[in-house]
Amino acid sequence: MAQTDEIKQRIVQELVPGREITLAHIIANPDPVLYEKLGLDPRVEYSKSAIGVMTITPAETAIIIADIAVKSSGAQLGFVDRFSGSLIITGSVSEVESATNAILNYVQGNLGYTVCKITKT
Repeated sequence: MAQTDEIKQRIVQELVPGREITLAHIIANPDPVLYEKLGLDPRVEYSKSAIGVMTITPAETAIIIADIAVKSSGAQLGFVDRFSGSLIITGSVSEVESATNAILNYVQGNLGYTVCKITKT
């Protein structure tokens, strides 16, 4: 039996998060089934008009942008994840848009983050 020399490669993967908002999207007048699938209550009055979805790195910054969202408009928190950097807000289209603009302005101006454009459907 011949002995073969196997060389094993070791791969080291490293995540180096930038300081950026990579997604800022507003969904106007979503179907109620979307609220249900996201674990949001579609019967709540504030949730009827729009859903805002954002992702940010480093992920812990989601805590800061969640605070900005609720303080800057009448938008409500639907979900915030400090581990993935995800934020979902609900409210009227103008509330969600106002909160999103406030977040982008703050992180860009005060924290020096790179921000994306707001997209809408």
